[in-house]
Amino acid sequence: MYQSFVLVSLIFILIGCQVRNDDSGGVITRFPEVVGPIRITEEGKEHFFASYYGINSFSQNQRYATVLQTAIKHRLPTENDTALLGLVDLETLEFKAVAKTRAWNFQQGCMAHWLATNPDSLVIFNDFREGRFVAVVVNVFTLEEQEIYDRPVSAVSPDGKYAVSLNFTRLRAARDSYGYGGEGQQTDLAEAFPEDDGLFLINLATGESNLLISYAQVKAMVPALPEKGYEYFNHTLFSRNGSKVFWMARARPERNTTALTINTDGSGIRKCFPEGWGGSHYDWLNDDELMVTSEFEGQQYGHILFTVGQSDYSRLGNGLLDYDGHGTFSPDGKWMITDTYPKNGLREQKIFLMDMETEATLSLGRYAQPEAYRKKWRCDIHCRWSPGGDIVGFNSAHSGSRQAYIFKLVY
Repeated sequence: MYQSFVLVSLIFILIGCQVRNDDSGGVITRFPEVVGPIRITEEGKEHFFASYYGINSFSQNQRYATVLQTAIKHRLPTENDTALLGLVDLETLEFKAVAKTRAWNFQQGCMAHWLATNPDSLVIFNDFREGRFVAVVVNVFTLEEQEIYDRPVSAVSPDGKYAVSLNFTRLRAARDSYGYGGEGQQTDLAEAFPEDDGLFLINLATGESNLLISYAQVKAMVPALPEKGYEYFNHTLFSRNGSKVFWMARARPERNTTALTINTDGSGIRKCFPEGWGGSHYDWLNDDELMVTSEFEGQQYGHILFTVGQSDYSRLGNGLLDYDGHGTFSPDGKWMITDTYPKNGLREQKIFLMDMETEATLSLGRYAQPEAYRKKWRCDIHCRWSPGGDIVGFNSAHSGSRQAYIFKLVY
């Protein structure tokens, strides 16, 4: 059954097409020819891209992709479970081991980022060493470690000079499929809004880190918590020029969500939405415009585009993308790719490519996720663009195991 879905998708998307969007004043949308999906990892072990969706997994020259390899399938990893961080050569499809990590999960990998300071050779990733979570910079060819930072990273600036860090131990307690196993950081869950914890900004040149925004500073901006409740942070991302950071403040036991932005100098703390809109997934279109999937006017979930500090909210996709997907923009901002969750009996995950000018949308196939891949160890599609915008990577278990795939786009 899985093969039939892929075959139908491949036959369709190899054709390429033009779409007229009647709402765009007669503008013709010319979609690229899409070659794929191409599986870049071998069956036998589980493989997936080594970072969260929307994060670049490709070297600047687009020869290599960062991928995690593990034998674990249907349970959460612990601090005793080692995953292999490796490179896939996109010309030969050979997997080359680079490093081992014990700070990883199926949703966000080990947060591996290619560093723009040396985008064909240096990768930063998280690990669990000597009882604490750290970030490590490694040369993927010499395998030499260049730096070790005393905080893990959750986002890296586009110029590779700064990173944002958060408390993955607190995150593990709040939402275990996103945190790391082991007590790698100190946290006091009895403290709902700590003053000395939150998002930290790391100078990757000096190793110095400073508290960018504390939990205490957002207390008045988020819903009140019940007794024994506590706030946690997740989902950080630098804007395209690195001047701002997006993140989500959430809570336990209720998972109410407040989407927020802040300037990297600590000023300009802003809520993205009115009360009741929440937020789920996100990407920066540029340094000021941001897409967050949320409940438009508190009534309809969709991919909502707006300008930070303004109320120019608009739903993308002309009604076709009114759901919660992992939307992410191409490097040139001309396209958005997004996905769906495996809902209903067929458990199909779908991928869509949208033209940002006309909002015309093209299906890139449907991929059935086996029943065994669900809940905390599910395999989300999690698309990500290459630096040149002509490759899209994604994860899928439609073959019966978790593997990494790419589309090649021909413009």
